[in-house]
Amino acid sequence: MKSMMTVQEVSELIRSGKTIFVAGDETLLSALPRGAWLGGTIPYFMSEEGGMSTRDRMQVTILPDCVTAATVKLYDPGELERIPADYKSNGFAYLVIPAFSEAHQKFAQECSNWPGVFDRPLVGWIAGIDLKDLGKASPKVYNGQTGESSSTKAAVMHIDLSPDKFAKANIINLFHQGDGDTITFPEAGFAATDCLINGEKLNFAEYAEMRKIDIQLPLVADYMGAMVNVSFRAVDAKAGEVLFYAPVFPGVEYKIAAPLDNYEAEFRKELEVENISPVFTCNCILNYLYAKLEGKKTGNIVGPITFGEIAYMLLNQTMVYLSFESL
Repeated sequence: MKSMMTVQEVSELIRSGKTIFVAGDETLLSALPRGAWLGGTIPYFMSEEGGMSTRDRMQVTILPDCVTAATVKLYDPGELERIPADYKSNGFAYLVIPAFSEAHQKFAQECSNWPGVFDRPLVGWIAGIDLKDLGKASPKVYNGQTGESSSTKAAVMHIDLSPDKFAKANIINLFHQGDGDTITFPEAGFAATDCLINGEKLNFAEYAEMRKIDIQLPLVADYMGAMVNVSFRAVDAKAGEVLFYAPVFPGVEYKIAAPLDNYEAEFRKELEVENISPVFTCNCILNYLYAKLEGKKTGNIVGPITFGEIAYMLLNQTMVYLSFESL
């Protein structure tokens, strides 16, 4: 079934009782009737037609019949740590957070410390806007069950599955650590001034300028074999500060990623190895831009192109996917 739909088509799905995830422009999401859906704003997509930007259609993920219950709830930044307490007994949580919000910052820096957060799969993405509208509009999330939207709260759909199924959160990250310097940071945050380069204290912006670092390549940390990216937002040499799209953490060793020759080809190769049949996927706006994915296909993968990806924690330049497995 096609993933890109009009307001009328999505409205018909909602009225038929389908449980769905929706991504699209604010004007389209605001026109949808109440029902079992959660929405987030974004105009960028991987579709059956390839990478595209549109404000005329929305992208829809229809959940299968093994979904037995779905409850949508909005959480204030101060309530985020309560998300695990609302997990369903045999399901997963689907989380969408507005970019640049306090909820975005708080989730990124604190989520790994929440009691019970790893007890069920937690997947989702960071809602965004057209890049031409940065500073003019705010990303939003939508609770389809109540009709409420918010640019400050996080939206979660807590979903239960039939006893014969279970959910798995997965990632595909094509980036690996390069063979360069080891970089550590004294404090957690979305920005850094001082750092340690192979144990020597330096200003990170000065180091980035001196080494002419390609900021299209992320910092990569090795979490017991799992590669986790932190993408560069900007290097401000005058202020001596480097800004990131996800937080760095103290005690973690980072390296600049090894370059990719061809993102599209590498991605296709990885999909063939993984042989996945995802229920939901999302991929990063930076991959979309840097790999020039507009008009290109990434295998059979469809899903929103996001301002950040969530698989238990905030990720960058990564594809997150959710699968349902049989017991």
